[in-house]
Amino acid sequence: MFQLLLMIIYLAFISLGLPDSLLGSAWPTMYQEFSVHVSYAGGISMIIAVGTVVSSLQSDRLTKRFGTGKVTTASVLMTAAALFGFLISHSYAALCLWAIPYGLGAGSVDASLNNYVALHYASRHMSWLHCMWGVGASIGPYIMGYALSGGQGWNMGYRYIAILQIVLTAALIFSLPLWKKQGTDDTGQTDGEMKTKPLSLRQIIKIPGAKEILITFFCYCALEQTTGLWASSYLVLRHGLPAETAAGFALTGLILIGLGCAPVYPSIIHSTPEHFGADKSQAMIGVQMAFAYVGTCLMPPVFGFIANHISVSLFPGFLLVILALMTSMYEKMLPKVSVNTDE
Repeated sequence: MFQLLLMIIYLAFISLGLPDSLLGSAWPTMYQEFSVHVSYAGGISMIIAVGTVVSSLQSDRLTKRFGTGKVTTASVLMTAAALFGFLISHSYAALCLWAIPYGLGAGSVDASLNNYVALHYASRHMSWLHCMWGVGASIGPYIMGYALSGGQGWNMGYRYIAILQIVLTAALIFSLPLWKKQGTDDTGQTDGEMKTKPLSLRQIIKIPGAKEILITFFCYCALEQTTGLWASSYLVLRHGLPAETAAGFALTGLILIGLGCAPVYPSIIHSTPEHFGADKSQAMIGVQMAFAYVGTCLMPPVFGFIANHISVSLFPGFLLVILALMTSMYEKMLPKVSVNTDE
């Protein structure tokens, strides 16, 4: 039964990845239909990101009250509803409105499932969990491309993904009894852990090592997202390479950076209960996710401003500064969390 639950969790993470690339895939068609500028996609993405940050910060409170299974089920259902809202929208304002539950649904399920796997499964399962997100993020654009190339329109692409989310919601509802283990409730926590009150952001930041690990997450996602967005532009604008050649070079660089970055996120997440305690891990992981999303959203535009007003040639230096800060924060964190664990 424990392995069956793991399969359900994997499916939930696939569902988490499915909608993430849909907007980018469909927007070249959508923005013309809604008679807005192509740049307006940024507004929708920002609303989704803010919702994700908010729900990540609330994950500790929600999970302690309702349990991981119920939070996951409700979050996936909320995402499905938002996707249906997208496909019936006839204005940009409506898209912005439906982007709110879109983002709120993503943050809680992400933080809750990461904490559950960190508490109850081996580290390899955390790596596979994040692989499942990649599977979903890869399948989503393929489904949208299938709908667009078949002349069905972007609405049908969203419909297909929404239906998949509804099916998964049904599977999660039937799986709710699986979240209960002997000696624990449906959050996967012991009675003693459940009696602890949810931690505020101020209390979390005061935990030894918390500031350093939060900055590490911010820098990690900032490094990854900024590289992916600006690598090709740097080669074209700074070194004068043709766009096709730059894309090929950037692909090699992105693969190397991806291989280096891939283990960082799941490894730190899985070690959170060990470093900060199982009673604090949900709160810590929720805030870690929030800082990760902020880094993803904030730093690529920051470098865009630098490139526009100073020089795009600062791109390697910009990444090195982020990498150096991330490394120094993690090294500074280790003695603190070791002391905290011993206590």
